[in-house]
Amino acid sequence: MNGAAPGRASASALTTQIGNLNVTARNGPVCYTPPVNSPSRAAAAAAGSPGQAPGAAPAAVPQADGLGGVLGGVAAVGNAQYVAAMPPPPPQQQQPGSGISAIFRNATSTLLEVGEPRVCSLPLAGAASMGAPAVVVRHDGFVRRDRLWRGAGLALPVFAARTRHSVGVGEFLDLIPLVDFASASGMRMVQVLPVNDTCVYNMWWDSYPYSTLSVHALHPQYLALRATVDDIEGASMPPDISAEIENARVQLDGPDVDYEGTMATKKRLCRKIFDAVGHKTLQTQAYKDWFAASEHWVVPYAAFSFLRDLFGTAEHWRWGVMAKPSQQLLQDLTSPDKEWHSSILCCYWVQYQLHRQLRQVSEYAASKRVVLKGDLPIGVDKRSVDTWMEPHLFRMDKSTGSPPDFFDPNGQNWGFPTYNWEAMAEDDYLWWRRRLGHLSQYFHAYRIDHILGFCRIWEIPGDCATGMLGYFRPSIPITAKDLEVRGMSGPGVLERLTEPYVTKALLKKLFGPELALEVSARYFIEGEGPGGYRFRPEYYSEKVLWELKERPGSPDWLVEEIAKTRKGLLTLRQNLILVRDPEDPQRLYPRFGLMGTSSYKELPDAGWRSALSQLHDDYFYKRHDALWRSHALKTLPAIMAASDMLICGEDLGFVPNCLPPVMQELGLIGLRIQRMPTGPCIEFNNPATYSYLSVASPSCHDVSPLRQWYEEDPERRERFYYTMLGGGGTPPTSACPEVARLVVQQHFNCPSVWCILPIQDVFALMPRYSQRPAKEEVINNPTVTKHYWRYRIHVNIEDLCEDEQLISLLQDLLLLSDRAKLQDLPALAATG
Repeated sequence: MNGAAPGRASASALTTQIGNLNVTARNGPVCYTPPVNSPSRAAAAAAGSPGQAPGAAPAAVPQADGLGGVLGGVAAVGNAQYVAAMPPPPPQQQQPGSGISAIFRNATSTLLEVGEPRVCSLPLAGAASMGAPAVVVRHDGFVRRDRLWRGAGLALPVFAARTRHSVGVGEFLDLIPLVDFASASGMRMVQVLPVNDTCVYNMWWDSYPYSTLSVHALHPQYLALRATVDDIEGASMPPDISAEIENARVQLDGPDVDYEGTMATKKRLCRKIFDAVGHKTLQTQAYKDWFAASEHWVVPYAAFSFLRDLFGTAEHWRWGVMAKPSQQLLQDLTSPDKEWHSSILCCYWVQYQLHRQLRQVSEYAASKRVVLKGDLPIGVDKRSVDTWMEPHLFRMDKSTGSPPDFFDPNGQNWGFPTYNWEAMAEDDYLWWRRRLGHLSQYFHAYRIDHILGFCRIWEIPGDCATGMLGYFRPSIPITAKDLEVRGMSGPGVLERLTEPYVTKALLKKLFGPELALEVSARYFIEGEGPGGYRFRPEYYSEKVLWELKERPGSPDWLVEEIAKTRKGLLTLRQNLILVRDPEDPQRLYPRFGLMGTSSYKELPDAGWRSALSQLHDDYFYKRHDALWRSHALKTLPAIMAASDMLICGEDLGFVPNCLPPVMQELGLIGLRIQRMPTGPCIEFNNPATYSYLSVASPSCHDVSPLRQWYEEDPERRERFYYTMLGGGGTPPTSACPEVARLVVQQHFNCPSVWCILPIQDVFALMPRYSQRPAKEEVINNPTVTKHYWRYRIHVNIEDLCEDEQLISLLQDLLLLSDRAKLQDLPALAATG
């Protein structure tokens, strides 16, 4: 309940006010509900009529300039009077069984219910920045149906797919048999990770799918070479190139993705196909139409790619006069009279072929009533087309990350620049609208990566390597006055609180007596700093300390010593209490978990320690709710309005208190992972308690798959087995198929609108697919800065489509949980 709710009233008191809207009605509670992204869209996306495109909004619910509507009447609402029912709306606005039971009035008009019974579209109340109405009375959900639709789906990164035709890596066209497998099993969604181009370094680091080179360009690795001439009438692949493609398929068909080998092969063959046949595509009308619609992004992308290869780096600030692009520069670089123009055209052609193939997958999925769900990364790489073309939209000297949490006790530094939201708002978030509009060509739903960032972002100074020394943006800083009123003033106070606290005792504790002498002499100035040692200027940066490496061929003892030195120096660099704002040293922020530092513990004044602990907790848990709510209600509605895709938010980690109610008001679907508890004092989430507006998953790409997680900690395994699965006797030491089925059935039975199974957890259901070592099924390890994203499934998707036993098992689990209907499984229904 938001705002001040009226008290109980008699049955005759039946009028209330929501924001500036007077509501008069007869039966049931009043409820604010957003039609833009409501669960009815989820049902329409997969359970609607076969002719309806997945992700399309219900046709009967008109969109207004607001975000929500009202359900039901006001029997329990005070300060009101009874009125008679009104005549029914026109037949075309009625639903079967509906009749007028609610009348909605504002100062200028009467709003009749439309679409589902007792629903109307509601304008925003108050200033636009306030978002949803200020008062919600007895919020009882977003839909009032006898049976809420629930569905299930599969999650598989495109690069991890494997078919009998893919070359080195999963390709877009590999998703077609995956859609067939999902549909035959009774699943209504296929979820993938980001598919944008990430070719920043031209090495395996680019396997990281969230480091976006362009928010529009698709990654060339996903191109199915065999299908790149299908759009040319009467053309066929030259036999010698077909033989090369087949040879590459065999050579690159390893257990994991060889990113560098695959990219080198595909780049070479793409150019060969383009020169031999593909250039004819440029004369087709379909290509010309695509280019006209895409010119605003594909021309800068091709120019950027050319300059990246020319200079040998994507760090565009090092490109001299070309570091600041202009329309004239783009025209010169892509002009037909340049000797490299064929390379520019080949770049266009590759992007068109990728567009064509992903569109084919999207349309095929729609025809099978399967939702194709994409992923929206929270940031873009600093070395990207977007930061080159529109640097004013980004804070290039800062990085995005997250504070210490479940994923990493040191916090995460993703290296992406933070957004300049103020600049983005000046043109009504055009950059976001274009980005989401482009994404909607391919996907019916999408996941917002780190939706917390739309409330506030963890901003990290540019000289940091970890996420430990960051702070929230926007946020309310601590000032010198805040310290003074708590008794912390005088000479040296700010230095004591904001500089690394390094003492002789700490050096000996971290490095030992002998190594401490060498470390102190090389990295510190003795006799300065709050603890008697100050970092030398050249070693003050976390990045410099992080990059301390041994020389190739160093003996093992030296490797261990340098690793110990690096770890100890980073601990000392982070041993402070308050972080200064690089742009304004008078703005101070508590270092996350400052109470655990020796700098805090060795403060001589207990009053200071108490005051600083209170400031820490106030900053991280209390003082920002109103600020972050306001920020989220500016940014998220702009994102939502950019497309009609169903939106799911990844709301894991250090979640601000304001986010859950904001997501509820906007009808955004959250994510629930069983091993990542969302409540206090619990170790595991109970799926039976999940809300309807959630996606339930046993695991996700950022955590270990079910089998590895279950097996890696025996004590935790026991607790999970007894408390969550209700097991008896000795817990199995491995996640055998029986354990996996219990976990999957538990998730299928939960109230969440969607249940998404990572493909690894599907493999765990069958003995023949769970023989691969569990550690080989890990997609990402967030604690590793440069992780190689190379996981590839060990079975062809075509074989899954032919596995009647697995399909039958999934069908049974879905039918038992009411996530599938018999009529949705024609093959099974025919045998019944």
